Amino acid sequence: MDMQEKIKLVLDQVRPMLQRDGGDIEYVDYLEEEKVLLVRLRGACFGCPMSTYTIKGVVEQAIKNEIPDIAEVRLVK
Repeated sequence: MDMQEKIKLVLDQVRPMLQRDGGDIEYVDYLEEEKVLLVRLRGACFGCPMSTYTIKGVVEQAIKNEIPDIAEVRLVK
């Protein structure tokens, strides 16, 4: 399984929580050299004042727990 597939599996685990609030998350890219995952929030999550917490406190933690090689999750618009 390649890195993109692993990442998408973890994103699928956090997706239901976001969807309950009317939002979603989209895989954008993985910057291998920097070990940074780029994601985009959709729906109600896009522009939400809690989006920083969602990315850092929920998504990044879930990703790092499952894929320790990833150093950071960044939100892109």
